[in-house]
Amino acid sequence: RSFRRRPFLNFAWSSPIMMASACVSRALRKAASAGRSRHFASGDLKKTLVHAEHVADGGKMVDFAGYSMPVQYTKVDAPHTLSIIDSTKWTRESASLFDVSHMCSIRWTGKDAFDFVERVTTADVKGLDVMRGTLSVIPNETGGIIDDTMVTKCHSKEHGEHVYQVVNAGCAPKDLKHFEEQLGKFGGDVKMEVLWDSRGLYALQGPKAVAIVEKLAGKDLSKVSFGESLWLNLLGAECLVSRCGYTGEDGVEIFVPEEAAVKVWSALKNMPEVKLAALGARDALRLEAGLCLYGHDIDETITPIEAGLTWVIGKSRRDPKAKNPFIGAEPILAQIADKSLVKKLRVGLMQPAGPPAREGATIETPEGQHVGVVTSGTMSPILRKNVAIGYVDKPFNKMGTPLQVVVRGRAFPATTVKMPFVPTKYFKA
Repeated sequence: RSFRRRPFLNFAWSSPIMMASACVSRALRKAASAGRSRHFASGDLKKTLVHAEHVADGGKMVDFAGYSMPVQYTKVDAPHTLSIIDSTKWTRESASLFDVSHMCSIRWTGKDAFDFVERVTTADVKGLDVMRGTLSVIPNETGGIIDDTMVTKCHSKEHGEHVYQVVNAGCAPKDLKHFEEQLGKFGGDVKMEVLWDSRGLYALQGPKAVAIVEKLAGKDLSKVSFGESLWLNLLGAECLVSRCGYTGEDGVEIFVPEEAAVKVWSALKNMPEVKLAALGARDALRLEAGLCLYGHDIDETITPIEAGLTWVIGKSRRDPKAKNPFIGAEPILAQIADKSLVKKLRVGLMQPAGPPAREGATIETPEGQHVGVVTSGTMSPILRKNVAIGYVDKPFNKMGTPLQVVVRGRAFPATTVKMPFVPTKYFKA
């Protein structure tokens, strides 16, 4: 917090590298604070299965959603020590390994499991191919977003067809409470199994990521598209591997059984193409890709339509007369049917000069009319330009509209642009 009160000249006109590092670090401190649903003394923070590995490799550990997580690796002369800027670049050029085990997994089983998940999310679970996943949202009664989530129609020898879901760590307690309440109302044959701290979850991201997994598994993944999952044997452990991620790059997320968590992590990080990466780079990467961060770009007051996420509502879920409508269907479907009901929209902003606009900065017309607010912003490590995400009133959301952002009482020109800021590289077989 004290960093925010330092004089502007301490860093604003320093090198782009220093400026970007400062911006991302501050954004992560705010994200950790906003995402924290439980408050712990430092000794009470939860630890992932590879926490000791982070410390040994020089991880700068912070409280993130109640977990002790690395924001950056800073050990002098250590192999994985990179600045946030260089870590972002390494991810886009090679492969970076992130520990995202703090996120919460849920396995839904029972003959009515698909119906229940379709009730509490906007996903078309029944329409998904087996071992195919999709981004979705958990809506509330007014159409706001309780959380964003990944939903996969999975199959395993032990459980047959079922749903495997991942939710944000900071939102997990309220998500689970919401699910329990809805299960009480639903009354069907559904079992919720929470898989949180009993497995490792690792994101290997970047153009070389898939080749590394192919080498480790001895399998060809050229027929696996982004969004698809499969079971792979990694060092003797049966792992669920999903071709997905939160960086805009090709890559995978790997669910590892507890007993193999450290072994698989170590094998991946020791690959010559791999560097460890942490929360700082992850935030810069997702922002460059135009992806939402819960609690900042989306929350319970924002609908998926306003957030530019209409596509997460499956076409089969858009029937107002559906027998099993998702919670919040009425206000959300009304906005799809009548665009005049949508008063603001999420936009990308490019700012050619001045300090980066960060969360809470006012967005104005050149004449000074208030038309929106910034929800995320930083200096892009790849573009070396200031980028931001925010909500802007219609019709000022149109691409190419000249606007201005107010930072520390000064207005700086900005223009609405199409996202992502950095082109995404999702693989389609």
